[in-house]
Amino acid sequence: MESDDFFRQATLLICGNLEIDKALQSTLRFLQNVMPLDRIFLEYYDRNYKSMRTIATATDEACSQMELLTPLSQSAQQSAKLTDLPGGKDVYIFEKPYERAISREMLEFHDVPCSSLMVMFLKSNEQMLGALVLITEKDHYNQSHADWIALLQDPFAIATSNAIQHREVLKLKELLTDDNQYLNQELYRLSGDEIIGANFGLKDVMFHVRQVAPLDSPVLLSGETGVGKDVIAHAIHYSSSRSKGPFVSVNCGAIPDTLIDSELFGHEKGAFTGAIAQKRGRFERADKGTIFLDEIGELPLDAQVRLLRVLQSKEIERVGGIKTIHLDIRVIAATNRNLQDLVNKGKFREDLWFRLNVFPIWIPPLRERKADIPALLQHFIGLKSRELKLSSIPVISPDSMDLLMDYPWPGNVREVQNVVERALILNPRGPLTFENILPPAHPEKSQDVGMPETRSEKLDMVISAHIRKVLSKTKGKIHGPGGAAELLGVNASTLRNRMNKLKIRYKKLAD
Repeated sequence: MESDDFFRQATLLICGNLEIDKALQSTLRFLQNVMPLDRIFLEYYDRNYKSMRTIATATDEACSQMELLTPLSQSAQQSAKLTDLPGGKDVYIFEKPYERAISREMLEFHDVPCSSLMVMFLKSNEQMLGALVLITEKDHYNQSHADWIALLQDPFAIATSNAIQHREVLKLKELLTDDNQYLNQELYRLSGDEIIGANFGLKDVMFHVRQVAPLDSPVLLSGETGVGKDVIAHAIHYSSSRSKGPFVSVNCGAIPDTLIDSELFGHEKGAFTGAIAQKRGRFERADKGTIFLDEIGELPLDAQVRLLRVLQSKEIERVGGIKTIHLDIRVIAATNRNLQDLVNKGKFREDLWFRLNVFPIWIPPLRERKADIPALLQHFIGLKSRELKLSSIPVISPDSMDLLMDYPWPGNVREVQNVVERALILNPRGPLTFENILPPAHPEKSQDVGMPETRSEKLDMVISAHIRKVLSKTKGKIHGPGGAAELLGVNASTLRNRMNKLKIRYKKLAD
């Protein structure tokens, strides 16, 4: 094929569709005539989040647009800044992609096999737009393939620029939507269509959700306060055959003991003083749907007995009534307490625990899935910007990302949301910084820092003890003036790598 004919046909495919994913797929099928090609990614390095942002991908079978952030290690971030590539080239071939930090982390994150990888960087008026990544799973790229792709740098740059601008227009349009549309979007978010971390930190949780959602088995969600147990409960309900039925949420710790029976099971007119009309309880309202019993560990023992009957027989009686009401409900319970300990202490019925603990799902705290933090920040910045009716969505200061990744987030996802809102209130135009917003981490939760000095003769133990001692002096601060890296005379990333190897947790202590 002549180069002019190749350029003309490819350009029509690349620029002929505003939906960039479909344009990529059409182009992939065309390029397969001149080179081995199994998958294309379109992505760029987001300096604010210190992550690689994938905006579209395509294979011969499927294509999709996305806004997927991949967190990068320190070494991968340096590669993303193009500091380790020779100048003067438009296209680079990597025959051993797993030996380079950024390509290895991206391939592992997307779970894509690769034997050879080719990258073309896209520019517009000397401004870096992003990169086109071509992957072959079994063959290898050569200079002839690179020469063909280099001919298409301008068309791909134009298509990428148009796609990015089109997305900006859509974002501005979202800011102008009315309250009704916003509430509908929130309903979809709660229904499980948008679970931040579903493909990474919450991957195992969502696997269990998909397993149990089609069934009617009780589910027990456990995890710390603020991890998002209610969101997972919504995901289970809206992924089930009951999705068109009601979802009724009950906070068991917020109902006074004297009103629990009436709230849960309802009452008949005249059942007690003040019962001037018949009332349906929460269980009755959840018929043909799901009832979510949040903070189940706070339920009094008397109410636990009556709840056990509901789980066993799926029937209730209203307070003051004699009619048995049969129910078709699914029960999801949640707790931030250890129910087994409560059972041992006689504060929770063992038989009820057995009934609820049919399919337990533990939701990990945010400190154990920090790779989700960039995506959570992006989500809440957009969400809160709309709630606060800001004219634009502020960006985050790049210098703040290390601080946010180091913070232990004792309040989990709920704390992220609150911190983001506070930052937007203080600086609505951005860039957002968090240095004076994050509260100091509680020293009891950072016990690894400042541990007693060891007298071991083993080199790793001596080094570990010295690092901990210096961290104790700096109150957990690693980088910057007065940080542990400066006192030890090493690069901050080198110190972090050594701490990871020695299993030293790095958390900033309270002043």
